[in-house]
Amino acid sequence: MINTRKVASFIENVIVGTEEKKEHNEIVVKVVKGLAENDLYIKLEKYKWKVRKVGFLEVLIGPKGTKMEEEKMKKVLYQLTSIYS
Repeated sequence: MINTRKVASFIENVIVGTEEKKEHNEIVVKVVKGLAENDLYIKLEKYKWKVRKVGFLEVLIGPKGTKMEEEKMKKVLYQLTSIYS
């Protein structure tokens, strides 16, 4: 599923990104079935479903690409201004 470029995984995180809602639902079903077939399970309450933007590995991923999370960016800028002041 990762080779389709619509699923990413890192340790215990899985992200599904698609353009169409129908395709998204189909891929989520495949991912959950694949996990169950390999005796891996998810806690539904831990996951965010059908969101347009999501934080993943300290970046914000959305329809317009990826960018650093706002709070992280503020901390970096603060540190840079204090170093070069």
